[in-house]
Amino acid sequence: MSVVGIDLGGTKIMAGVFSEGVIKTKVTVPTPEEGGQAVIEAMAQAAKAAIEASGVAVQAIGLGTPGPLDFKRGRIKFAPNIANFTDFPIVERLEQATGYKVYMENDANAAALAEHKLGAAQGAESTLYMTVSTGVGGGFVWGNKVLRGVNGQGGEIGHITMQPGGPSCGCGLDGCLEALATGPAMERMALASFKREMNTRELFALFQQGDPRASRIVLQAASWVGIALASLVKCYDPEVVVLGGGVALNAGPAYLEEVQRSYQRYMENWITPPLHLAKLGSEAGLLGAALTAAIEVGEL
Repeated sequence: MSVVGIDLGGTKIMAGVFSEGVIKTKVTVPTPEEGGQAVIEAMAQAAKAAIEASGVAVQAIGLGTPGPLDFKRGRIKFAPNIANFTDFPIVERLEQATGYKVYMENDANAAALAEHKLGAAQGAESTLYMTVSTGVGGGFVWGNKVLRGVNGQGGEIGHITMQPGGPSCGCGLDGCLEALATGPAMERMALASFKREMNTRELFALFQQGDPRASRIVLQAASWVGIALASLVKCYDPEVVVLGGGVALNAGPAYLEEVQRSYQRYMENWITPPLHLAKLGSEAGLLGAALTAAIEVGEL
């Protein structure tokens, strides 16, 4: 049997039919700006189009969505980049719109599951996954299980406190990893250093050319990532560590070398699991959503 995966993002929705270990068909539509029920209808439309194009029977839908989420009630508590999604019954509404059973997962957890089962950590018993881009997300997977915690807050690694009293984070606290190591964090530091606005593409280009100010900014951010990974490894003791996201994949080899150096430095005297770059790219969330459903219906 086959399942549908849906990856819900702030600007686009991807739906794909997952069968025999691969995405058979994929449909992408914009995320409606008005949010709420319009997003449900767009997801249902994309899922139905993918099913029709595949020509196969599907058993269920797996949904990867931003959060935080209320798994017990099948609701989004709120979605920072999608309107009218406060305490929204997303599972019930999507089931009504499609006629299929829906299984929900946090989008970063879904990507972690995909890299664990099909990507850079394939074959490992346990995986710690971190993605660094506009924010920091991640997850810990053991076998077929994603660690969620009692309140669904497990794996919110972007909000571990790295520098008490440090820069303010979008979560309302200070000194979070997300406030120190992401693209927006580096852009904020670039504005202070260069006295003008600068996006990460320009900053990374200057960094790769050896500009000293750009190097300080990017390498400091990389160092925070390595320290965080080492700290998380000591908590979870995974077999493999996987690093993905736009910053990790686009900043350049020197960034990754600094992540690795910092990671190794803070793992001294500890057994150090290998650190791999993510392999699945932009399809990780979609694949993870599909895997969520496949596991729930007993296909994996």
